[in-house]
Amino acid sequence: MSIVSAILVVIVAFLAGMEGILDQFQFHQPLVACTLIGLVTGHLTAGVMLGGTLQFIALGWANIGAAVAPDAALASVAAAIILIKGGDFTANGISVAQALAIPLAVAGLFLTMLVRTTSVALVHGADAAAARGDFKALERYHLIALSLQGLRIAIPAAFLLAIPAESVKAALELMPAWLAGGMQVGGGMVVAVGFAMVINMMATREVWPFFALGFALAAVNELTLIALGTIGVAIAIIYLNLSKKGGSGGGTSASNDPIGDILEDY
Repeated sequence: MSIVSAILVVIVAFLAGMEGILDQFQFHQPLVACTLIGLVTGHLTAGVMLGGTLQFIALGWANIGAAVAPDAALASVAAAIILIKGGDFTANGISVAQALAIPLAVAGLFLTMLVRTTSVALVHGADAAAARGDFKALERYHLIALSLQGLRIAIPAAFLLAIPAESVKAALELMPAWLAGGMQVGGGMVVAVGFAMVINMMATREVWPFFALGFALAAVNELTLIALGTIGVAIAIIYLNLSKKGGSGGGTSASNDPIGDILEDY
C-alpha cells in the first residue's frame, strides 16, 4: 500500500470516527466506510462487497438508553484494512474480515468509553466558557471533543496500516479451517438477522411489490448497479406521484401500518 493510500485511509478513518457521533454524512456506516477505503486503496469491488455484508449486521446495532451499540466505525475501518492487507478478495476472505469485524466492534466500545469519559471534562470547560461568554473557547472545546472521536478510529487504523502485509497474511493463514468456517457461519447468521429486520420494516401492502420486483431485476445480469439504482429511484418517484394523486382525502390514505402512519403524519 502506498503512502498516499495510507494517508487517505487514515483520513477516512478520522471522518468515520467523527461521524459515529455526528450522524450527518454517515461516513461511519460500513457501506460508506468500507467503500471509501476500497476506493483509496484500489480495491473498490472488495470494499463494496465487505461494506454491503457488514451493513446488514450493523442494521441491528442501535443505542438503547444508556447502552451503547457496538462501534460500527471501528469495525468497518479495521475489517476493510485487514481485508486489503490480507490480499484475499474472494468470498472466503470477505467472510473472514466480516467475522473479525464483530469482535472489533465490541472492542471499539472500550475506546468510545475512554473518549466519552474524557469529554466530560471538556463539557465542564465548555460550560464555564459559555458562562463567561467566551464563544471562541466554547467552539474550541467542541472541536477538541469531536477531534478525539475521530482519533479514536484514526489511531487504531494507523497501527493496522503499520503492520506489514506479510504478517497479516501469515496470521490469517494460521487460522484453522474450523475456526474460519465457524466465523463464516456465525457472520452469515447475523446477516440473516439484518435481512429479517429490513423485511420487517418494509412488511406493508404498499412496499411488498417493490421487494419482489427488486429480486426479479437483480436476476438480470446485464443491468449494472447504477442501472438498478436508477430504476429504483424512478419507481419511487412514480409511486410517490401516483400516491399523491390517488386515494381519498387529498391523496393521503392509511397504510395499515401504525408506525408508517405516524411517520407520514409527522
